[in-house]
Amino acid sequence: MLKEFKNFIMTGNVIDLAVAVLLAGAVGMVVNGFVTDIMMPVVGYFTGGVDFSDMQIVLSEAIIAADGTVTKPESAIRYGNWVNSIINLIIVGFVLFMIVKAYNKTKTPPAPKEEAPKGPTQEELLMQIRDLLKK
Repeated sequence: MLKEFKNFIMTGNVIDLAVAVLLAGAVGMVVNGFVTDIMMPVVGYFTGGVDFSDMQIVLSEAIIAADGTVTKPESAIRYGNWVNSIINLIIVGFVLFMIVKAYNKTKTPPAPKEEAPKGPTQEELLMQIRDLLKK
């Protein structure tokens, strides 16, 4: 069983998958940084300086003690983070679309297959065999 597991792990598909997962994590961090640090300030600029992450509906206010400590935290629906996630998804999807589109342009189209020379069909061969047997 250990030998079978070793053979499974050492196949090319598992190694390729592991490399793909690691690269996806690295690319995800780069794209997330691009969206957070470059695109969201631009989106905020065009929406009048709105920071979506601050948008929320407060259900109950936080209760603060006399000494300034929070005894009961605020309860709120933070829909701004959800809006940020949607914008992030759209931007990441567009960036990945552009990457895949550029990659597909670099691929060379497959060479046209040369047709094999046409020989006699099976029926023709059988007719020839029949004719030879008659002689």
